[in-house]
Amino acid sequence: MAATQRIAAGVAVAAACATALAGCATGTTGSKEGANEAAGAPAPQSAVRLIGDGSTAYTGAQPHLPKPERLKPGQKPPQFVVFSWDGAGEDSQKLFSHFRKVAQANGATMTYFLSGVYLLPEDKRELYKPPEHSPGSSEIGFNDEKGIKDTVEQLRGAWLEGNEIGTHFNGHFCGADGGVGEWSVAEWKSEIAQAKAFVKSWKTNAAMKNAAPLPFDYDKELIGARTPCLEGQKNFMKAARQLGLRYDTSGVNNQLWPKKKNGLWDLSMQLVPFPGHTFEQLTMDYNFMVNQSGTQTQGDPDKQEYWGNQMRDGLLKGFDRAYDGNRAPLIIGNHFESWNGGTYMRAIDQVVENVCNKPDVRCVSFRQLADWLDVQDPTTLDRLRGLNVGEVPKQGWASFLSGRPAPAPKGIPGAPALKP
Repeated sequence: MAATQRIAAGVAVAAACATALAGCATGTTGSKEGANEAAGAPAPQSAVRLIGDGSTAYTGAQPHLPKPERLKPGQKPPQFVVFSWDGAGEDSQKLFSHFRKVAQANGATMTYFLSGVYLLPEDKRELYKPPEHSPGSSEIGFNDEKGIKDTVEQLRGAWLEGNEIGTHFNGHFCGADGGVGEWSVAEWKSEIAQAKAFVKSWKTNAAMKNAAPLPFDYDKELIGARTPCLEGQKNFMKAARQLGLRYDTSGVNNQLWPKKKNGLWDLSMQLVPFPGHTFEQLTMDYNFMVNQSGTQTQGDPDKQEYWGNQMRDGLLKGFDRAYDGNRAPLIIGNHFESWNGGTYMRAIDQVVENVCNKPDVRCVSFRQLADWLDVQDPTTLDRLRGLNVGEVPKQGWASFLSGRPAPAPKGIPGAPALKP
């Protein structure tokens, strides 16, 4: 399907669903009584079941979520790429809406890690009780009515297009003196519960009771997260496992096939080549920036285009290394930001357009990747994990994943191998 057709189809579906939700927002069951009786047709079963105060709703299975399939014996695995966003929210930059369009145009879905306080108005800030901090504290502030309305609109549309809504928690506390790295398992459970609560009660907290709900049950939708500043992973994972989450992406890995860690899929970001340097770089905009302009978010204007190209080329080198090698999923993390003139957002635009349209590539959310991993033969995954970074199976993919022993070399048993 052409890119413009994909956009049109996605927009049409989202618009239709949003209209249906808006029509149900003021009811208690989600039905529009009388509409069909007047037309002489029987009233349909309600497609929307509001949850709690109507901030969220059960609307059935998520659209555009592909059914995962197990690899057939000898089948080469697809190349997965995950684009994910920390602290997802819509502000004046309109980057959330921008990357939804980029994803649609390139047949991709993504994961948006929502910060719960982005759905909490400033005048209700004391509803947030962060661990080891006073009520109403937050390193990233809170939101206003327009910001909440715009963010909810993007969350709603993103989910209807098949994207995933995860969490980046709430106050984004890093470092010592109460940072997330010091939090206990119980404190993480409190933070997770509050992140869910702000999503499940945004209409009440923001006094928007007539607005359309988010079209998902967040208790079921939320299956994974990335911790602020990649800190506190150990205790978070313990809390997450007890609460039934399925994956974490708060660590740093090499480009190898994922495995489970403490009962969760470890889908951490990865190290990829850093053009012009001998060391490798984490697949995140913030880390590229720190290694280019230090703590200055707006460094030398003359270098900004080069810095963006450096990030783009590093991610593409990492992609090529996997695509032509061990086919390990490539995990990329970013923020909706304008650091160094927005050069890193331009880089992501170009990476999405470059990789998501290649044969056998699937640009997916973490949920979709975890679903696919869950249905694979454990023996197959073990074999894949045995491949090093960029390593191609010596006997070829068909033999490597055939489920049978590799064929014996040609020649007389016990004799030296024949030269080609």
